[in-house]
Amino acid sequence: MEIIEREEKDIRIFEVHGRLDSNTSPDFDKKIFEKIDSGSRHLIVDCENLEYITSAGLRVLNKTAKRLKTDQGAIVLCAMKDYVREVFEISGFDTFLPIVPSLGEAVEKQKADMEI
Repeated sequence: MEIIEREEKDIRIFEVHGRLDSNTSPDFDKKIFEKIDSGSRHLIVDCENLEYITSAGLRVLNKTAKRLKTDQGAIVLCAMKDYVREVFEISGFDTFLPIVPSLGEAVEKQKADMEI
């Protein structure tokens, strides 16, 4: 797995490439929580190049969402392939994790949430 990270107008974007599973999720968890601990409150996970996700990856996203909610922040997921989105729908994660079709929509959603 490769994670490309960048910041755009106080929004931290994580572009995930490859598999998010029990082998790779600890690194992803560490990377995300380092940013949260240093003050990032608005995150986007760009899933355009995410090929596979397991329950270990879902746990990281759930933990992240809970922490950000406590810290008055938010996470938005975007650009999922249909078969990856199906994992979120089957697990019910799509009911509490916002998923939008594109990175542009994710940025706009985070900007709107930041203004509230």
